[in-house]
Amino acid sequence: MTSTGTADSTCDVVGLGANSVDYVYMLPGYPQASGARAKMRVSAHFLTCGGQMVTALATCSRMGLRTKYIGTTGTDDNGRRIREELGRWTIDVTDAIIRDVPNQFAVILVEEQTGERIVLWDRPDGLRLREREVPAEAFLSVRLLHVDDVDQDAAIRAARLARDRGIPVTSDIDRLNNLTEELVASVTFPIFAEHVPPALTGEHDPERALRKLRRRHDGLLCVTLGANGAMALDGDRLLYVPAFKVDAADTTGAGDVFRGAFIRALLDGRPPEDMLRFANAAAAVSCTRVGAINGVPSFEETLGVMAAESHQPPSPV
Repeated sequence: MTSTGTADSTCDVVGLGANSVDYVYMLPGYPQASGARAKMRVSAHFLTCGGQMVTALATCSRMGLRTKYIGTTGTDDNGRRIREELGRWTIDVTDAIIRDVPNQFAVILVEEQTGERIVLWDRPDGLRLREREVPAEAFLSVRLLHVDDVDQDAAIRAARLARDRGIPVTSDIDRLNNLTEELVASVTFPIFAEHVPPALTGEHDPERALRKLRRRHDGLLCVTLGANGAMALDGDRLLYVPAFKVDAADTTGAGDVFRGAFIRALLDGRPPEDMLRFANAAAAVSCTRVGAINGVPSFEETLGVMAAESHQPPSPV
């Protein structure tokens, strides 16, 4: 185990979580176990970088924020590839760790007509980031911490360290296990994937699920709803912002882009409803491009989508 450097200067966003090298295959339809679609020619294929945290940080970086990545990478070609990509996006990796194992990768099957995808992934256990490896000094000069739920012990420790210093914490919560509720309680702004609130509460209606979660958490609660947009509970006030309509080429990474744009809007001081609208717009742009990190929009592109819908000129915060 080696580190790529030492903790250093001020940044806007520290992100702790997963990265991935993605092998993307464009298909004319979804494969089936038998029949005409049991064998299918690939329309196009390519290799790109992504993963929940890297895509969110790339969004923050493209939107003008200074970012740092905390996580692990492998020593194989994919590990080198992801580190090079982080460098291209000017994401600080001084607190990243290199492990002598293969890097995480994913095989992503994208259905061309809808842009919907299936993700098959693998991550060696040797890439797990441990609690004790979370550098407390990384949160001395930072405006916000963003965590995912891949290495939950480490994410919980980081969230608590940040909040002890008065630093807000956002999240990417995409799964349910015995630590999920503890992680939710540890962050300031929980952002859930659509399937998580029902699993946590037993309520399949997103509004009822958020209101039930309100009993456990008093912060802004947000859930992404895919093609239906996003919903949040601000105190007792329910906010629903529909998605922007686009011709989707690939939905991979749209939720991660949403979170990166949400962070930019939050740090800009936008009101909650506008935060959701800005994040929806960024996610919509990402869906029109193939690949997770390749789909990351700029701040200006996102404002342009918002202005086009409202027929008003974009006006930065």
